[in-house]
Amino acid sequence: MGKLKYQDIYPSLPILDSAKSARASAADLLTLEYFEAEPDSMPTRVFDQHHILLNLKDEPHRVENWRDGEHRDFTYRKHEIIVTPAGVESGWRWHAKSKVIVVTLDPTKFERFAQTEVGVLLAEAQLKSLPQFKDPDICHAGVMLRDALASKEQGSELIYESLARVFLVKLIQKYGLREEEYTFSKSFTAKHYKCVLDFVARCYGKSILVEDLAREAALSSSHFAQLFKRTIGLSPMQFVMSYRVEQAKKKLARRDTPLIDIALSCGFADQAHFSRQFKQIQGESPSKYRSRLLP
Repeated sequence: MGKLKYQDIYPSLPILDSAKSARASAADLLTLEYFEAEPDSMPTRVFDQHHILLNLKDEPHRVENWRDGEHRDFTYRKHEIIVTPAGVESGWRWHAKSKVIVVTLDPTKFERFAQTEVGVLLAEAQLKSLPQFKDPDICHAGVMLRDALASKEQGSELIYESLARVFLVKLIQKYGLREEEYTFSKSFTAKHYKCVLDFVARCYGKSILVEDLAREAALSSSHFAQLFKRTIGLSPMQFVMSYRVEQAKKKLARRDTPLIDIALSCGFADQAHFSRQFKQIQGESPSKYRSRLLP
């Protein structure tokens, strides 16, 4: 018998499910599901995965949680999260229609991500067990991830993966690190990232400097560059270049658009610059990509 998963006993199907919609490399970091479930219950079980529940319902509502033998009967409010680490026995009953994001993490992959991608060693328990805690920043990061999953326009690998990284890094910083380690990074919030992303989406066809991105985040250039690299895994300008390449890939799907026009519309200096950056990021030239896309 395989390992029991939270999703195996949830009483309704998710409206969104990243395991079915996201690219494999992004889905490998986490599984995100969005539920709007009528009042119901889930039996008490011990799971092998971490679960993070993000409440998006505007109206406070009554929820019961059985957690390692303790019964909690409480009011669940918007932007409150519940972190249930792997190995914790948990069961649920909710008394009003839910609007909740459920993020599932495999502890082994989560630990590897923290070590190799963020450069930190998690505590033995990995995540703090938090039955109920208000965290608008984590919730906002989760909503951005959900919206990227739902929107075809934002469904590219670069955007979904970077949003997944924002969520995971925020989670690690807040619930997997010591307080003194968290202090440096907490000033770069999910809202900061959204401002930067929106600016890049509007202006990727024009010249963009690190100073422009830092201004959107209302941070100094040097501090912004450090925080961005730590959170996203790319320098600000590497991210901009990757975003331009993602937009160019969409334009290459139109056979009649000259490469020079695509290059200039996506913010590259000329066709040679476009070809060089495209091959560096994509592993093949724009012409080869187009011929493979449009045989």
